[in-house]
Amino acid sequence: MRLLVAIPHFYAEASWSPDGRWHGSVGLGPAPRITALSACIASLHQLYGPAQYTVEHATGVASPANIQTAGAIDIIVCTTGSHHLLDRLPIPVGSYTHRPTTAPPPLLGFECHAVLREGLGRYDYFAYLEDDLIARDPWLFVKLGWFTSQLGDEALLQPNRYEVGPLGLVHKVYIDGDLAPQITAPFQDLSVVPVVTGHLLGTTIEFRRTRNPHAGGFFLNARQMQTWASRPDFLDRETLFVGPLESAATLGIMRSFRVYKTAVESAGFLEIEHFGTNFLSQLRRRDDAARS
Repeated sequence: MRLLVAIPHFYAEASWSPDGRWHGSVGLGPAPRITALSACIASLHQLYGPAQYTVEHATGVASPANIQTAGAIDIIVCTTGSHHLLDRLPIPVGSYTHRPTTAPPPLLGFECHAVLREGLGRYDYFAYLEDDLIARDPWLFVKLGWFTSQLGDEALLQPNRYEVGPLGLVHKVYIDGDLAPQITAPFQDLSVVPVVTGHLLGTTIEFRRTRNPHAGGFFLNARQMQTWASRPDFLDRETLFVGPLESAATLGIMRSFRVYKTAVESAGFLEIEHFGTNFLSQLRRRDDAARS
């Protein structure tokens, strides 16, 4: 497998954006952002890169492992101006390629779309990931391939984003619950093939057209990437879905494919970690909330 990943990365002090619209990229201090981006890049190499081995104690030889799921991977991190932390990452510079741009920060994600288009014809999968997403599933692309083999390239399976934290009230939370129907209605018709049931490894899994296709990123096979890049609205830089960050991650795929997510009963079938506990920390017991 040949994989191309484009990551928009931005960091500035709180004074740069008083409204905090850039979420964790603004004003929280550099340490969490350094940790998040380092983990994002490292996880991709660890799960899908070629340098995976098993130690044979009898011979003292290390032999290649996971050759069915590992392959070549190129990661390109897009930045704008000097608003980034790449020079402070505790990972080898060669583990990614820096693509500096002059794009307005809210539109940086669209520069990543251009990077992905440049890779057409040279990769099997194309990924867009916000810089705080951490892959944990070595079989993610196997599952995506199985899904499209069942439904065709017109259907796209999005991962469920989650956060985990200390063993308190909630151990794990999936953070992209349903949006109000009118938010995505201009871009997708959920009545078209709304539910699909699959059978895998002796388990029945339900996939549903989602009222919240946002996952902070996406994974497209080569045919899907070609389809999307061929659309007249590709790189139109529209920000019609919630805002520029959400639109860069989601609007294009929502307009191009039937987007599914695994039903909550099997949410972990395809998932990706969102760094930190921003959403998890907001959960409280109902009785505590009532007293506040």
